[in-house]
Parts: sequence; structure tokens; C-alpha cells
Amino acid sequence: MRSVGRVQQTIDDTRAGLPVDWALAARTASRLTASGPAASVAEATELVARLRSDAAVAEGHVRGVTGLGAGLPLLPADVVDRPAWAAAAVDGMASLTSRAQLPATPRLARAVTSRTAGLQIGGVLAYLGARVLGQYDPFGGGDGGGRLLLVAPNVHAACQALDVPSTDFGMWVCLHEATHRLQFTAVPWLRGHFADEVARLLSIQQPERGALAERLPEALRALRDSKGDALALVELLQGPEQREVLDRLLALTTLLEGHADHVMDAAGPEVVPGVATIRTRFTARRRGGGLIDRVLRALLGVEAKVKQYAVGAAFTRHVVLAAGMDGFNRVWTGPDTLPTRTELDDPGAWLRRVAP
Repeated sequence: MRSVGRVQQTIDDTRAGLPVDWALAARTASRLTASGPAASVAEATELVARLRSDAAVAEGHVRGVTGLGAGLPLLPADVVDRPAWAAAAVDGMASLTSRAQLPATPRLARAVTSRTAGLQIGGVLAYLGARVLGQYDPFGGGDGGGRLLLVAPNVHAACQALDVPSTDFGMWVCLHEATHRLQFTAVPWLRGHFADEVARLLSIQQPERGALAERLPEALRALRDSKGDALALVELLQGPEQREVLDRLLALTTLLEGHADHVMDAAGPEVVPGVATIRTRFTARRRGGGLIDRVLRALLGVEAKVKQYAVGAAFTRHVVLAAGMDGFNRVWTGPDTLPTRTELDDPGAWLRRVAP
């Protein structure tokens, strides 16, 4: 876990990127994050050790399914608690957005904007920190080379809520996150492409409204008022150049999430004996929750994220059935072979364009 001071130093070093008080975001998330579920010392120790090693084992299975990553080292994961995940998320976001080139703004205006955004992001991370099971951050880690995180208390809580074997569920989660790690480590151009697209989106200027990064609080309010619909950002941005970049980013993240969901199930009962039961119960859990939880999920865009999994998994499944995994892997050839948002809903169109 990297400290708030280290996050602040990152910001001081870059002197660029989003107008966000990242240190305040980290403090807010740490203060608001709920404590994890009760577990004995023996349970916690066993789970942490198992998740750490399962991440490397899972990636071996992912390579068998996808055909990617031959020759790369099989690495363990960092198993963390909720505050450590939030701090790592802040660190990764600060690193990712540091490439954005923004015009000079008055110091007072930037300070107000950065504190508002810091508080809002910290609150979002506090909520998500109690629900995120794992995450591969391609921009985290001490050298920015990527970091796979598994949030042990959340894995433990979800396993209890779903009433499924801990060994099966832990491996199932590791399969998903290991797929994300392999996507970025086995596809050399992907990390830079993703970061460049984010920087491009944040830096594009509109004659009267400025860059999106300068209007981050406004963007967050738009997402909130639209009940989490990511397309509200399109309406907010208005400019055609920004719309094109956002469409590409949404298509890419939908592909990455859907591909990971497909792979974690394709590994099969040999790897996770209870995979069918876990998938059924977990999908119902994604849609469930009490009234307050469902409202918060909508406000934070979690519902839109769930739709990404479904669309991306359906695209992956269609292409693999039609062209095999080798045919699907043409998506990783370069940015030009990535599916568009239209092609995600029409996999046949992508096949005709890229893998006829």
C-alpha cells in the first residue's frame, strides 16, 4: 500500500493531469470506508495466503483458454484490505490521468475544483471499496508497471452471501482478474493506447467550455443525475471529437470486461467445480441489493458496468464460436482491430471487417 504522502508526491512531481486533490480523495476514502466482515485470524490468514497463490495458478489456466502470454512469468497477487484498495485506486487514477494537458487556470479556481472532485472521488471509492472483489490496475505499482489486487474481506463476505465454497469462489475471482492482467501484459500496446485515449479525452478543448478535466465536478453531477448512465457524459461533452474518443474508450472497456467474464467461465468445472452455481448466484447478486444499495449503484454507474459485462461477454462468445479463440485474438493485433461500440452489438460486422 502506498501512503497518502506518496500520492501527494506523485501529484507534485507531475504538475499536470486532472484538477483533483488526490490526497484529499485518499483521506476521504479511508475515513468513510466501512470495516470488513468478522473473520477469525485463522480464516483470514488462510484466505490471504490462498488468494495470493491462486492468482498465479489462475493465470496459468487463463493462458490455456486464451492462448496468450506464453513465456511471461506467473506472478502472485497483492491481497489487501478495503482502505489499502482505496489508496491504490487513488494512486492508479492519479498516474493514469497525469498525461492530460490542461490550460493554465487561476490558482483559487483550481483549488476549489480539486477539493470538490477529491471529496466526490473519495466518497465513490469508499462505497466501491466495500464491494470490489479484485482489480488489475495497469497503471499502479511502484514503477507504474501494473498491480493485481484482491480485496480479501470482500471476497470473504461475497462467498458467505452466495453460500459457495471459498476455494471455488476465490479461484473464480482470480480467473477474472488474472485475465485483465494478461490482457495488458500480453498485449504490449494496450496500456499505452488506453492511457493515451484517456489523456486525449480529458485534454480536448471546446471553445466555450474548456476541457472535460476542468469540468470534473459537473461531469460527476451529470452521471449522478442520469442514474449512472455513462452516455450522459456524451451529452455533456457535445463536441464530436470528444464523442469519438469516449465511444472508443467505452468499447474497449466493454471488450475487456466481457472477455474476462467469458474466460472465467470457460476455464470450466475442472478448475472451478462449482462454476455454474457461482455464476448463477453471482449474476443475481449483481442485480440485487436493497433499495438504498440499488440507488447508490445507479448513481455511481455500477448498473452501466453490469451491462458492459453482458455485452462484452456476448461479443466474445459469438466470435469464439464463429472463428475460434485464434480468430478472436485478432482483436489484440492493434487499435484498428478493436471492435467499435456498434460492432459489439453486431459481432458479425466485426468478423466481416477483421476476420473474414
